[in-house]
Amino acid sequence: MQIRVTPPSFEEKYTEAGYKSVKAAVNEFENHCKCDVKLPEKLPSISFTHQYGRFFEDKNYNVNDSLEIRFVNKDLSNNIYKIDIRPLKNKLDFTDKLNLNGKEYTLQDGVKAIYFEHQLFNFFVFEKNNLQYMLGIYNKVANKVTPETFVLIANSI
Repeated sequence: MQIRVTPPSFEEKYTEAGYKSVKAAVNEFENHCKCDVKLPEKLPSISFTHQYGRFFEDKNYNVNDSLEIRFVNKDLSNNIYKIDIRPLKNKLDFTDKLNLNGKEYTLQDGVKAIYFEHQLFNFFVFEKNNLQYMLGIYNKVANKVTPETFVLIANSI
């Protein structure tokens, strides 16, 4: 008798990695950090079929608590957009990126943001509402999501 094992579905792969609905992950993060998360109202103009969220609690060091949101397309594997959010007290420092290939942008409320390219993703990082936001687009579709697009997305918070 042969046992056939079917590989996990697209959705099951994310569930197995700890992803759940964006709303559930945001609620976990807000409850843990005692904060109010505002997500951008705008998205990049590429297509997505699924969105997932995951709250990561750093139980060892208490410095890497974060909220990860992923927008993906089941049929277009290059369409990956992510939003990583962490409390400002645990923010990552990207000022060195300005010295390399990064560029600074100013949002409509005067907040400074840094855009830089890094290995697989292009990132746009800024601080708002006591949180650090890191927006990322997979570099294979970065030609469709310019730094100016990131400014519009960031301004929609």
